[in-house]
Amino acid sequence: MDHPSHPMYPETTREMHEKRRMLAPDAHAAFRTFSQKVFADGALPAKTKQLIAVAVAHVTQCPYCIRGHTELALKQGATEQEVMEAIWVAAEMRAGAAYAHSNIALDTMNRVAAKPAES
Repeated sequence: MDHPSHPMYPETTREMHEKRRMLAPDAHAAFRTFSQKVFADGALPAKTKQLIAVAVAHVTQCPYCIRGHTELALKQGATEQEVMEAIWVAAEMRAGAAYAHSNIALDTMNRVAAKPAES
């Protein structure tokens, strides 16, 4: 359980950001450039990319990504309804994956049932 003075997900501060950058400046710069390229308008507009990011952030359950990409999606012109629909798409995909993976359990049950009883 979180303790008020030590939350599981602390607020991001400028100091934290600068320390991350300072500890690995080349990787930080490369990631920033990569991120800028990925989220730039292309075959998909930036707004759509941010909506995808909101959905993925909910599946990966990254609170920082949820906050950041929700804000960026809104700044790119997404409506609150579009953001919520993206979240529901993520929820369906997550649930659908669990349901689809039941094939593994069904296959295992069939294999166990097909084995001759051991004496």
